[in-house]
Amino acid sequence: MKKADILKKQRKRNYRKEYDEYHGTPKQRKNRSSRVLARRKMIKKVGKGAVNGKDVDHKDGDPRNNSDQNLRILAIKKNRASKKKKGT
Repeated sequence: MKKADILKKQRKRNYRKEYDEYHGTPKQRKNRSSRVLARRKMIKKVGKGAVNGKDVDHKDGDPRNNSDQNLRILAIKKNRASKKKKGT
């Protein structure tokens, strides 16, 4: 067996544990819910075609701030590369 194959097996992610310890926490569930609501708000405002394949960005990095002035549509690559502070 190759060294790369051995390392790959060792680094297998435990998604259940990850969800239980992080993604399933009340704070993260609330943040995710806010992001979903922001996306729905932008779809209603500009149409599904304008949002398809793109991210809805929170300018201030706070996923709970869904005011019109704080939301914008960005390319996925550009949004995820931004270095602003995320979340609260």
